Amino acid sequence: MHISPGLGVAIMMNNYLHDMATGLLVGSGFALHAIMRIQASKNTPEATLFFLKTNRQMKKLFKFALWWVVLGGVPRTIFYTSFEWANAADKLQIPALAVKHVMMFTAVVWGIYAWRRMQAKVVKLRDSLPAEMQVELMRDEGR
Repeated sequence: MHISPGLGVAIMMNNYLHDMATGLLVGSGFALHAIMRIQASKNTPEATLFFLKTNRQMKKLFKFALWWVVLGGVPRTIFYTSFEWANAADKLQIPALAVKHVMMFTAVVWGIYAWRRMQAKVVKLRDSLPAEMQVELMRDEGR
């Protein structure tokens, strides 16, 4: 398949942003995990409220990044053999490319699993808040 220079730039940018979205998934998960550990060490309603508000914002970032990984993966898959594979094969980098994709796939699957587990804890933490803080949280959520 012939790839024009413009299409090549579009594919390269998509692949770069796809990799960055994977990094956002991992980074947002680690950041929220760190905040959750601080909340657990403080174990105060204020720390719990802060964590829950932060979680709400980070969840938006996580969903955006996950959708980018899914949607950006479509053109990446379509042009994979003619763009990434061919370039890696020319430079004898097939093992490196394989390791990269296994790592990224593992990161995405692990990230989804970790986020789902964390959201189960979020429900418990939300229920543990005093009534007035639950009202504040729901008011901030727009309920």
